[in-house]
Amino acid sequence: EMSEMSERSKQNVAHGLAWSFYVGYLKIVLPRVKKTMEEFSRANPNLPACRKTWKLHILIPLSCDVYDDLEKADSNIQYVTELTETILARAGIKKRVYKHSLYAITDEENQLWHCAVEYATPLQTLYAMSQDECAAFSREERLEQAKLFYRTLEEILRGSKECADTYRLIAYEEPEEAETHFLSREIVWHLRQEHHEEISVLEQSHPPSPSTALDSAELNLQISVSDLPQPLRTDGF
Repeated sequence: EMSEMSERSKQNVAHGLAWSFYVGYLKIVLPRVKKTMEEFSRANPNLPACRKTWKLHILIPLSCDVYDDLEKADSNIQYVTELTETILARAGIKKRVYKHSLYAITDEENQLWHCAVEYATPLQTLYAMSQDECAAFSREERLEQAKLFYRTLEEILRGSKECADTYRLIAYEEPEEAETHFLSREIVWHLRQEHHEEISVLEQSHPPSPSTALDSAELNLQISVSDLPQPLRTDGF
């Protein structure tokens, strides 16, 4: 009976997608991210290196609107290169390839930030379900599922020791009025936070006072569970 209720309310959709994304992809690639970023940094010593940004930055738009080409989503995001491939035998597929794209993000001061970034691909499934009559998935249900997907994935990754400090979840709700460089500003905000975290680590010999210390709770995006989405952060952007 509980299973049928869950099926009718579609509560298991986002939960299953989050676990599938973790087990079938993130658990495989995340432990290797820092190594590939380090290899790229050694091969490109002219580019500034911030080890705290050597992570996979995972975009989670609550609208589930995923662009296949990030450069078309925001012209301040430019493709740089592919990072080193990971090749494994997986589920009967010989030499399955896993790789990430490195991008250069231009901020409002024309400074370049380099990072590996990509969308959470299961969001494409949620979007497709909301467009398919067979799934009977409303826009409101899709929004709630996107929130549940984020919360579930965050919880899974938080408990994964092998994935610790290898990722950054960037959940956001796009503004009602289109903004040309909204996405690049969103990514740069997170990169700046990571940069500040690295500086904080380097200054551990002089512990920061409570007024200047970065609270990890403040860096976590808060997803509203109400019917009306609330702002994900209040940094002024």
